[in-house]
Amino acid sequence: MKYAPLIHVVLHQPEIPPNTGNIGRSCVAIGAKLWLVRPLGFEISEKQVRRAGLDYWPHLEWEVVENWQELTMKLAEPLAAGRAWLFSKTATRSYTDVAYQKGDMLVFGSESAGLPAEILEPHRTQAVRVPMREQVRSLNLSAVAAVAMYEAIRQIGADMR
Repeated sequence: MKYAPLIHVVLHQPEIPPNTGNIGRSCVAIGAKLWLVRPLGFEISEKQVRRAGLDYWPHLEWEVVENWQELTMKLAEPLAAGRAWLFSKTATRSYTDVAYQKGDMLVFGSESAGLPAEILEPHRTQAVRVPMREQVRSLNLSAVAAVAMYEAIRQIGADMR
């Protein structure tokens, strides 16, 4: 079923299938569209989806793009409007200091490397982070995505019933 997504969730070169699966489930739960930017660290085929038991996958609005440039062409409007929020542990601004709006993009990097500098630097003013103590090197990608997605829909005022 096609719908206008509440927000766009972008995973740039995701590596771990269960993280992508968990984020996909959260996207279904809130009405977000999931964008996957290649290369992916796993295969997404009907057989793989069935094997993983992703019974919600048919309800997920998702699209795979070849690279960041293709994504920026398809989502040019939120990018041009400064409505793309790039999550990085190097950002200084908290994800809660953003006024999220319907149609925003939440962009997350790969589990091992995060977002590359060539994506992050041109959008440094839109870089945000989920605060954590210095004893932790990083948080799990699906946990960060869930925290960010639910803060965005809380602010937007979406009714999930």
